[in-house]
Amino acid sequence: MANRCQLTGAQPVFGKNVSHSHRRTSRRFDPNIQHRRYWLPSEGRHVRLTLSAKGVKTVDALGIEAAVARIRARGGSV
Repeated sequence: MANRCQLTGAQPVFGKNVSHSHRRTSRRFDPNIQHRRYWLPSEGRHVRLTLSAKGVKTVDALGIEAAVARIRARGGSV
């Protein structure tokens, strides 16, 4: 599973855990990735998208048609 949002492009970022003694160890901050299925009326089919939580809210605000247009403009396939 690709850990990347198709709409916003959110992907893991890296940082450090800092202990009480200030020893630093590497860690990874993963985006909150969800799989959502939406009905795409223009094509008469369902599409399954891999979205971050922010991407789900963006689809709710813009609508699925505009969101799919943005994904395709980025070069993604739906």
